[in-house]
Amino acid sequence: MHHQDATVETVTAAVLRDGYAVIEGVLDADNVRRKRQELRPLLDETDEGANSFLGYRTRRVFALAAKVRCFDDALLHPLVLGVLDQVLEHYQLCVATAIEIGPGESAQTLHADDGVYPLPTAAGPLTINTMWAIDDFTAANGATRLVPGSLGQHEKRTVDSQPVRIAEMPAGSVLIYLGSLWHGGGANHTDRPRLGVVLEYVVSWLRPQENLGLTYPPALVKGLSERLQELLGYNLYPPFLGYVDGKHPAELLRGFTDPPT
Repeated sequence: MHHQDATVETVTAAVLRDGYAVIEGVLDADNVRRKRQELRPLLDETDEGANSFLGYRTRRVFALAAKVRCFDDALLHPLVLGVLDQVLEHYQLCVATAIEIGPGESAQTLHADDGVYPLPTAAGPLTINTMWAIDDFTAANGATRLVPGSLGQHEKRTVDSQPVRIAEMPAGSVLIYLGSLWHGGGANHTDRPRLGVVLEYVVSWLRPQENLGLTYPPALVKGLSERLQELLGYNLYPPFLGYVDGKHPAELLRGFTDPPT
């Protein structure tokens, strides 16, 4: 669906029904260009992966929200947060990673992100992923592969024989999908890399994959918006999960002063 036609209600319904939704035209061309330019130096100084899951010809810039501010608009996009409000209710950042699949990369093994948590599927949705296309995503250059209808299946053998949908989408689009949906990066058969950015969110009562407290220390977070501070771990899951010295983490930020140099 196109961004102009997408609403929180229609996207939420698609995500809960199919496990995913593709929304085109969310970021304009200038916005995408600025993001690509700011990521380029970070990608150029990053080594390729050390195993087949990370990708021997794939570069990953982790802890992205600690290194650039150009994705704050994506992190706080009202359509995405509206869907998260409906599905996860209370959540925070889980992962922020730029992923550039290089030429000659093979397809990533299918997996479900919620599988890192040893919880039954009855616990409900735990994470939601957003994959932002900074380049066009095509079947040839490594667009994300999805297995529709694979929600809640935690054995790979049950999904290997099922049809795979390729999330082709132009640059500036976003793919939103549940963490229980089986998926994987595609093979890149072209001579150009394919760049996307994963911003994943997790319910606030679970430990995020990124160690938020170390990745986003008070000196980095203090000057950000209150909503972004909450997403970066400075929040409470009601009534008091996540407190600091008996207080809301926001109190820590309000009283924080830069250490002497």
